[in-house]
Amino acid sequence: MAPCSDQWIAWAVQTACILEVLAEKPGNVTRTRDCSGLRIEQFMVSAVAIGPAFASASTSSVGEIIQRGAEYTKTLAGVNTNVGILLMLAPLAKAAAIGSPQDLRTSLRKVLSELTVNDAQLSYAAILKAAPHGLDTVEEGDLRNTTIDFTLREAMIMAKERDTLAAQYATDFPVIFDIGCAGLKKLLSEGCPLSQAIVQVYLTILAAIPDTDIARKAGIEKARAISVKASEVIELGGVFTEQGRMAVERFDALVRDENRLFNPGTTADLIAGSLFAFLVSEETPESLPDLLARW
Repeated sequence: MAPCSDQWIAWAVQTACILEVLAEKPGNVTRTRDCSGLRIEQFMVSAVAIGPAFASASTSSVGEIIQRGAEYTKTLAGVNTNVGILLMLAPLAKAAAIGSPQDLRTSLRKVLSELTVNDAQLSYAAILKAAPHGLDTVEEGDLRNTTIDFTLREAMIMAKERDTLAAQYATDFPVIFDIGCAGLKKLLSEGCPLSQAIVQVYLTILAAIPDTDIARKAGIEKARAISVKASEVIELGGVFTEQGRMAVERFDALVRDENRLFNPGTTADLIAGSLFAFLVSEETPESLPDLLARW
């Protein structure tokens, strides 16, 4: 099958970001809940803003896509709400632009293997501009290093033990494909509403992997404790049982603090990446209305 068109890639990027923020994921900005200074309007505008950055995915580098996306977001939304999403989506979009969407993972391996030093330089600049809360100082591959002489994948390999998004680059995006995309496909094939499928997969990822944003701001032990709580919600049925839905509400109250220390932001980024991978590999522009009807 032919690669995805740049237009469909840009639409899928915007759609994935919109669906991610609309779903009632505990601790995140959603359709009904803001999150300490961040509002859904900012995320919706951010989703619109990054579309043009992906509209030339077939001819742009991964680093160029990330840099442009961060710049456009800051211009339109006033804040950088989506640098993590950009890091997830850029290589996936490039993969969709060069190979069959039904074999996205193979194309992604090629994209990751060909990442350059310039990709690293452009991406580092975008990350520093976004200034994530609690950005660590490290001995190797520090973002503040003025001499970047390693590729973007090499940079991510250096950070893989402390950052889940970096670990995806080092291991060919297993969370996106094996948990996220696979989970969405399974639940939707079973007749699950799209909104519930997104929340359930979000809880599944969070239960399996302590959230990097929480670990960065509140410590790894707190991040692990929150993952345990997510597991307990799933054990009660998650979004699929009355008891589970009550547990989801309690869990949301636990992780929705006014300082956003416990906001599972990295898990939300992984959901956006999973939704994009699902859209380009399982859907088409023509089938999207039917998917939306299943919200």
